[in-house]
Amino acid sequence: MKTNIKKFQNPEFYFNRDLSWIEFNKRVLEEALDRSLPLLERVKFLSIFCTNLDEFYMIRVSGLMEQIAAGITNIGVDGLTPHETLNQISIKVSELLKTHMNCYLNDVLPQLKENGIEISNYDELTIEEKNLLKQFYLKEIFPTLTPLAFDPGRPFPHISNLSLNLGVRIEKTTGERHFARVKVPKNLPRFININSIKEKFNSGQKVSGTLRLTYLEQVIEANLETLFPGLHIIDSYRFRVTRDTDIEIQEDEADDLLKVIEENIKQRRFGAVVRLEIEEELPPQILNILKKNLEITDSSIQILNGPLALGDLISLYDLPFHQLKFKPFQFAIPRVFEEQKDIFSAIRKNDILLSHPYHSFMPVVNFIKNASEDPDVLTIKQTLYRVGSNSPIVESLIEAAENGKQVAALVELKARFDEENNIQWARRLEKVGVHVVYGLIGLKTHCKVTLIIRKEKDGLQRYVHLATGNYNISTARQYCDLGLFTCDEDIADDVVELFNYLTGYSQQDNYKCLIVAPINMREKIKELIQSEIDSHKKFGNGYIIIKVNAITDPDIIQMLYNASCEGVRIDMIVRGICMLRPGLKNVSENIRVISIVGRFLEHSRVFYFYNNGNPRIFSGSADLMERNLNRRVEVLYPIKSRIIGNYIYNNILKLQLSDNVNARILDKDGVYHLVKPSDKDEIIDSQDMQIGAAHDLISWEPVRLRIGKV
Repeated sequence: MKTNIKKFQNPEFYFNRDLSWIEFNKRVLEEALDRSLPLLERVKFLSIFCTNLDEFYMIRVSGLMEQIAAGITNIGVDGLTPHETLNQISIKVSELLKTHMNCYLNDVLPQLKENGIEISNYDELTIEEKNLLKQFYLKEIFPTLTPLAFDPGRPFPHISNLSLNLGVRIEKTTGERHFARVKVPKNLPRFININSIKEKFNSGQKVSGTLRLTYLEQVIEANLETLFPGLHIIDSYRFRVTRDTDIEIQEDEADDLLKVIEENIKQRRFGAVVRLEIEEELPPQILNILKKNLEITDSSIQILNGPLALGDLISLYDLPFHQLKFKPFQFAIPRVFEEQKDIFSAIRKNDILLSHPYHSFMPVVNFIKNASEDPDVLTIKQTLYRVGSNSPIVESLIEAAENGKQVAALVELKARFDEENNIQWARRLEKVGVHVVYGLIGLKTHCKVTLIIRKEKDGLQRYVHLATGNYNISTARQYCDLGLFTCDEDIADDVVELFNYLTGYSQQDNYKCLIVAPINMREKIKELIQSEIDSHKKFGNGYIIIKVNAITDPDIIQMLYNASCEGVRIDMIVRGICMLRPGLKNVSENIRVISIVGRFLEHSRVFYFYNNGNPRIFSGSADLMERNLNRRVEVLYPIKSRIIGNYIYNNILKLQLSDNVNARILDKDGVYHLVKPSDKDEIIDSQDMQIGAAHDLISWEPVRLRIGKV
């Protein structure tokens, strides 16, 4: 493609990727700070903030530390070195951790107490409660504990990743002092229900009123003498370790990829320590023991001044306090599935789009289930990335193989933190005769595609499902994703070629309508942008909308800058990382970027090009990141149905661009500003309105929501 592309290489044109991610997690924390949200929803966001940060340190911070250790001083496209990036991360994270802990201790905890959930420190409990907890401890906790000593005859114990620990100083009768470590068990509830313990040890007498909870680690700490009888407990301190878990796999040297990944997962627990969290200032003696044996410096230490591991707060969300959560809603099912005798006749009638979680995921589950049972179905092929531990879809694939159908499954073993689940599923699938493929060397298979081949009276018919999200029934209730059912011949031809590429040696690089990474996606996206530039030069109405989770690819960013300079209006809905800098004069002044963080996780990817009134719309699995475009198998599929195209434009894209409840707009300095309605504006909560729209649209008649001008 020959175009006069300007090169935008000034570091001032780009935000730093990792600092942009921290801004995203800040937006997650802001949801926890929002007092207008139901209380347990705020608790959930406090938890998500912590688990997000854990993964960030395990992957991104560990990578920066490795670069620094290797002496890498390369300056990124944003102008920062790894060392400079790490320093800024430390400053920004420290500020957020203070805000997070203040919110938990001084806002959420008192609010929980007012609403019947009291989380107390152990020393705040009554003598009666402490005595009951002692009984509970001896019966249910003490047998699971393993104190590990550290002295000249016993090496420093291994501290596992993300484990909560007690560092204990003990003194023998001889006056000798030693250090010991006690791991807080992960398989016990972090928050101990005092009410249920009272019922258990008081002959089943029901306890009414406020639900009383306390911390597991504090109960253990109060009873340490049982672990060290005959010794004096000087003091104890809580600490937590985060390790590098970004496993590296030499696929080209692996005879058995499954075994190699299994071995790498085992090695994760021994990765280098990248963070030590402590609850308060430690005595120099203990701190020096930890620093020396964990091989860390002061820069890797975080002092939280409150409970550690607050990702465990998510367990509170399961408490039966429904009035403290969002009002539940009923998932819609398009009426076409009820009007047609079976799912295959419904798909033959028209393309069908599902917008999750507003539409039920059950049509997708039933699609595979019916295929596994239908005697006319000959073949099922599917990609599996993150399917979860209890997957009805994989169970249906197993049933299909047992029913004699030809089943092929591409199970991506390199799906980070889902490797163990996927290994187990792969073994079960292989055991029943499914053709299991583990992906292509050097690439992750991230696309979400299913192909079903069915024998019908007029020959073989191909049914396809393409999606932006995983085949995971749990995340489908929380993630905003799109899925398309179709019998389109060109799409089906392309999907057949795609599976030949994934399972065989096909080098097909000329797809009819699918856009496939790493084969042609980068160039096709650039061509679509250039086409909109050309259309704008001719008609003056160029317009692009891009909805993704992240944009970090400098090549694509430069292409969008070029479009902006040519006058094309660009709206971007970017949930997470955004390295593109909007609003810069003579660079990106025609680009607007918003982020939506709300009740559900925005996860769908949509690419809209106005094309002088004949829109080109694509959806799929790919974000605008180098890894997606270069190192993953991704698919963008065209939306050919005008009704579905109208739905996506009006009831997803245009609606979200008008959101004034969950949306934050990014300025040229990297600051996100919450969009607030004026007294005269209609309140537009795009996620809440899509709940209603999903039910309004179950007949797939295009409905235009009253959302004003974008």
